[in-house]
Amino acid sequence: MPDAVRRCPEDGFFESDTCPVCDGAGSHILDGARRRQLSKFVSGALRHFPEDAGIEVDKAGWTGFDALRVAVERQYDWADAAALAGVIATDPKGRFERTGVGNEAGIATAGGRVRAAYGHSVDVTLDGTDDPVPATLYHGTAPRNVDSIREAGLKPMSRQTVHLSESAAAAREVGRRHAADPVVFVVDATAMQSDDRRIVKRGTETYTTDRVSPVYLSLLEK
Repeated sequence: MPDAVRRCPEDGFFESDTCPVCDGAGSHILDGARRRQLSKFVSGALRHFPEDAGIEVDKAGWTGFDALRVAVERQYDWADAAALAGVIATDPKGRFERTGVGNEAGIATAGGRVRAAYGHSVDVTLDGTDDPVPATLYHGTAPRNVDSIREAGLKPMSRQTVHLSESAAAAREVGRRHAADPVVFVVDATAMQSDDRRIVKRGTETYTTDRVSPVYLSLLEK
C-alpha cells in the first residue's frame, strides 16, 4: 500500500511522516488507499482512455493540469487540485511529467501541463532524453511467455513501446502483474545500442525501445 501524501508549505509534497527537507509535519493531503486509486485513474486517463475521462491529449501526450483536475473531481467527490498535484509530484516511479509551473512543480495546484511519462496505448510521440542507459536492463513476464519471447523477442503488444526495468527486482515486480512466480529476461542494452537500437529512459527506472530481438535476451537464473 502506498504511503499517504502530505504537503509542506515551503518544500512541496512528500510521502513520509515528516518533510525530508525541513523535518516539518506538513498537512495531510491524501491517504495511501486514495492515493493509489487516484494514481490508477490518472494513469489510465493519460495513457489509455483520455476521451472517456473527458480530457484531450496532444500529439506529445500533454493535457492541461486544470482540465485533468476537472476530470478527477468529476470521478471522485473527495479529489481536488492538491490531491492531483500530490499524486503527480510524489509518484515513486516517475510515471507523470508536469511542466509550465516553473520551480513550483512540487507545490503548485493549478496551471501547467501534465502527461504520462510512458506506457501509452493511445497514439502519442514522446520526446527522448539524454539520460545514460545501463549496460544491462531487465524485463519481467509470465512463465507461459518464455518460449514465444525466445523465438520472437519482446514486442510492444498493446502498448506503443517495449518497457524495460533498471533492476531485476523492478522487473520481477512488473512480472507479478501477470503471474505469481514471474520470470525475468536479461537485456544486453550495450549490444543493442552498439547496433543502433534506440533505448530511452522514461520515469525513474523504466526504459523504452521499439522492440528487443532474441539475440539480446537471456533468461535470468533464479
